[in-house]
Amino acid sequence: MDLMYILTGAALLASFLLTLVIGRFVLAELRKLKAGQEIRQDGPTWHAGKAGTPTMGGIMFILGAGVVVFILGWGPMLQGEFTHLYVYLFAMCFGLIGFVDDYRKVRQHQNEGLTAKQKFLLQLAAAVVFLVLMRYEGLLTNELYIPFVNATFTINWVVYLVFAAFVIVGCVNAVNLTDGIDGLATGVTFVVMVFFTVTALLWKMTTLALFPAALAGGLAAFFVYNHHPAKVFMGDTGSLFLGGAVAALGFAMDMPLILIPVGIIYIAETMSDIIQVAYFKATHGKRFFKMAPLHHHLELSGWSEAKLVTVFSGITLIFCVLAYLGIQGRY
Repeated sequence: MDLMYILTGAALLASFLLTLVIGRFVLAELRKLKAGQEIRQDGPTWHAGKAGTPTMGGIMFILGAGVVVFILGWGPMLQGEFTHLYVYLFAMCFGLIGFVDDYRKVRQHQNEGLTAKQKFLLQLAAAVVFLVLMRYEGLLTNELYIPFVNATFTINWVVYLVFAAFVIVGCVNAVNLTDGIDGLATGVTFVVMVFFTVTALLWKMTTLALFPAALAGGLAAFFVYNHHPAKVFMGDTGSLFLGGAVAALGFAMDMPLILIPVGIIYIAETMSDIIQVAYFKATHGKRFFKMAPLHHHLELSGWSEAKLVTVFSGITLIFCVLAYLGIQGRY
């Protein structure tokens, strides 16, 4: 068996075990700090019982995956291969933005941290720096690959940079929006990370496979703490990190449009929010959904949180399989 297949499997398992251990200490510290989540007043009434549940739990899988990526990726880094490190550090930038947001919420005991403008500008800056770095390192082209039709279009680099930066920011915030019930963003993103791991291995992008494999292992361990009823929430610390990871992997593989099928749930959640707001304004107060985003609408329609996680993760799996079939001609 190829060494990188072994290393990738080791990354997943090691991150799972390490995150489980780290989780026990992080959870204890968050409880000591009384880092409890403030619940939205306009959310489902039964979510009020979740008030006080520790947040910022994303620290668990960020640390778990990070340690594994550095240790198992050390050999490739000595040989000049840093793609996996760039992707992790880029996701970490968004995790830090989320951490500042979470910390301000915890200190002020309300469900608002950084302003929307502050988060947008910080996220946009992080996206531009990442894209320029990847371009400088020769890891990103300005050719836009179209899945399923196996066509590639060359775009002016500046135009591509603007397009890519807004795709990244949109993806990050879509993942953040999906993190609204116990285990949902965890389960959906676990499937997405498995997709990127398998794709990287089959395409011989073996070093890059270390990061999504490690993150998949970390998310599997985090789910132990985060499944319903959640003992801890990932917070913006975790969800923005995951959004950065998903977006970065799409661009690191030089096929950002693949984020559309693999991120179908993130898109559906975001579109439901957009439709709700637009319909509310157009009809002067009427609602298209019982509540937005989509997972809240389904909750109010009688779906349990466990069912939502299972169905949404299953849909993601189906679309990830379709996505892989659609990129067969890429490499």
